[in-house]
Amino acid sequence: MTKTLTSRLAVFASGLLISFSALAAEGGDKLQAGNDLSDRASLQRGAQLYMNYCSGCHSLKYLRYSRMAEDLGLTEEEVMNNLNFTGAKFGEQIQVSMPHDPAGKWFGKMPPDLSTIARVRGSDWIYTYLKSFYLDESRPLGWNNKLFPNASMPNPFWELQGLQHAEYGKPDAATGERHVESLKLTQPGRLSTQEFDQVARDVTNFLEYAGEPAALKRQSLGVWVVLFLAALSFLAYLLKQEYWKDVH
Repeated sequence: MTKTLTSRLAVFASGLLISFSALAAEGGDKLQAGNDLSDRASLQRGAQLYMNYCSGCHSLKYLRYSRMAEDLGLTEEEVMNNLNFTGAKFGEQIQVSMPHDPAGKWFGKMPPDLSTIARVRGSDWIYTYLKSFYLDESRPLGWNNKLFPNASMPNPFWELQGLQHAEYGKPDAATGERHVESLKLTQPGRLSTQEFDQVARDVTNFLEYAGEPAALKRQSLGVWVVLFLAALSFLAYLLKQEYWKDVH
């Protein structure tokens, strides 16, 4: 019994070490996204940015166009004319038009669905990832990412953000490798740094919504639940006073 418990603790400790090692390999500290699901304008901008820059490769197969329109305050016409580029029907899921075989040749495998990326990675991770691309001639597509080294995708927002180059630290004593310490913007894009921060925040906000669309309704319903509980507590207090008024 003791040996079994010890073995399980050893496996658990090993899992923790592996998890921490994986986190360390993904570029260290993350930036604070500061996104707000109650900001409908941000969600609408994020949807527009995602559909124009990301949906060509990444699907949102657990989200339907109709649900997105309802939650984000968009009409069917607005969604079908401006956010639907595959010819899908209004009630269908958000898929990509990219065939699987060519995607495997271009990227090594089909780009992943991003429906639940915010639930798996977290909003801060997405925000930092979008801001961490830099030029790297050693990579097949010419791009790398400080947070997620050797990512197999280019920077979809390079025209907006501009071009970043890596600034390396001293070589590691054990491996001789030089790790990326910081990124420097060497060629400005169409947006200022503050404007691009908002772009990254809007896309992050939209992906957090896509991971759990019900969160919007749950938050709005939560206010009424709290008010109901407050009123119920007041009535319970009055009832208690009535029952105990004759007790000495």
